[in-house]
Amino acid sequence: MAPLLLLLLPLLSAAAAAYLCCGRRYTGSAAAVMHRRGPRPAGPAGPPRDIWAPRLCGAGLRLFVHVANTAFGQICLLPFLMRMNNFSLMRSLDIHEDPTFIPEVAAGVTEDKSEAESPSDVIKQLTDARSDSARSGFSFKGIKDYLECYRSGKLTPTQVAKNIIAMLEDCDKSTPPLRAIVQWDQEQIMLMAEASTTRYRNKCTLSCLDGIPVCLKEEFKVVPYHHRVGTVYLGTQPETEDATVARKLREAGAIIIGVSNMHELGTGTTGCNPNRYHKIPRNPYNPNHFTGGSSSGSAAAVAAGLCPVAIGTDGGGSVRIPASFCGVVGLKGTFGRISGHGSLPLSYSTVSVGPICTSVADAAIVYSILAEPDLLYPYGLKQPKATLSDMCAPDLKGLKLGVDWTFFKACDAEILSACEKAVKHLQSLGASVVEVSLPEMEEARVAHVICILSEMRDFLQPDFNKHFHEMNLETRASLALACQFTALDYIKANRQRTRSMRFLQEIFSTVNCILTPGVPCTAPRIYESDLLTGSSDMTCTVRCMRFMQLGNFTGIPGLVVPIGYSTAGLPISLQVMAKWWDEAVLLRIGLKLEQFRDQTKKPSIYYDILA
Repeated sequence: MAPLLLLLLPLLSAAAAAYLCCGRRYTGSAAAVMHRRGPRPAGPAGPPRDIWAPRLCGAGLRLFVHVANTAFGQICLLPFLMRMNNFSLMRSLDIHEDPTFIPEVAAGVTEDKSEAESPSDVIKQLTDARSDSARSGFSFKGIKDYLECYRSGKLTPTQVAKNIIAMLEDCDKSTPPLRAIVQWDQEQIMLMAEASTTRYRNKCTLSCLDGIPVCLKEEFKVVPYHHRVGTVYLGTQPETEDATVARKLREAGAIIIGVSNMHELGTGTTGCNPNRYHKIPRNPYNPNHFTGGSSSGSAAAVAAGLCPVAIGTDGGGSVRIPASFCGVVGLKGTFGRISGHGSLPLSYSTVSVGPICTSVADAAIVYSILAEPDLLYPYGLKQPKATLSDMCAPDLKGLKLGVDWTFFKACDAEILSACEKAVKHLQSLGASVVEVSLPEMEEARVAHVICILSEMRDFLQPDFNKHFHEMNLETRASLALACQFTALDYIKANRQRTRSMRFLQEIFSTVNCILTPGVPCTAPRIYESDLLTGSSDMTCTVRCMRFMQLGNFTGIPGLVVPIGYSTAGLPISLQVMAKWWDEAVLLRIGLKLEQFRDQTKKPSIYYDILA
């Protein structure tokens, strides 16, 4: 009997393999369950789910990256992780809406308000207002503080530039190094500063950004720096042409102090970038914690006082997450509102450009200068004129603030407590809170991940082939996961985008904005192993993006404003989102939200350039 079984076993195995490989249908199954989506939202939304994935670093991360990029990893390991974390959700949905591949919305959805004041009048009010430095205690030095020094003759842009250069040298020598600005040039800084000083002397300044120090994320082309985008292999030659935002800042008279650090290729939310050109930027509030990413150095530079303005890009919270973790203001404009020409087009449908600033007033000033159509950039060409309507109104009477409390409460307890108090503060200023339901948020979460990773994988395919071993381990892991998504996933995700945008249009017909916490947690800790190999923490990444993804997926604008601190002294923020092209209401609410925080804690790393 035993010899017969031994003889039959190979035959049975061969027969089973032949059936599975050549006989059984692989492209689908009549038994597969497909959930039909009608025009209305699918049932009541429950609390958002956390995903499961181990935090990997060191040898464990190296092994995972190797296996993930093998046939076993692509056929067995990653599909298992996809199912575990619901990333295959779109495959079980039957969505009939046509796909929306680009979240552009016609300007007609925004009411045509006739402004009592032009943006320049509002900016004058903001820059002439009493400086926050007049308050007792610490305050960040913002645009109006610099303007007061220049207009009074207390300091010149040239003197400020010399101070900045000294501070940049100190940053590089400190332990640990701040690593906010990764490329800077003393000669370039002085040339711009001296030209600004001359303009102030001759009373012919270019704008209220004249002489203001700014930095730009390394994702932008900035002459004469290397356009490395957080890598070691891109930007082998210095740039000879500016991105549109860099050109507009120069035309406004700003002093570009350099380009700032970033998460490699914008693929993460911590800012962890251990490669030799970048290293890990430190959170000025606690250098043992991450800054957030991917616009990590931009937020660190502003929070550390090196400049009051920085420019970042935001595809999954990459402006708003680091701004939240570093206790400063971050604005993601409507998709297409600020030109992305000259930045690496890593994800064409989710990324928006926005400023990181010391205050909402500073964000409004920068926004008003950068927000306009650009013939070199295909999106936002038909956008309405940027306004600052009612920004300086004395109260919030008449505004309706939408809150989905189930979604809102999906955060750490001390963050929820601070954010609930901030909402009550806005109510005390005359706004009314309206409970809303944000439908199909799990579908939107998965669809956003599919869109951003698929587009990045497509754009980076040549790099993934040629420079695989020069990429950080985490980047290789993320792009390996991106290989799992199919054309069917991508089209279905964009069908979901159509639904999510329609649901938002309905919600914004009843409220002026939607409130959420900024990030569900405070800045995560940096471990020693992160400094050598980096780390991959998908659970943290997805959690950090929880309140951010809706804005990137649908193209609506979002603003994060610091409202307090955790018991460990790390910043906490509240986010305000509005309908397409209505950044003005965000800035109006944000200006009042700043009044909620009774004090600003001084970061443990802070340079007072104006001292």
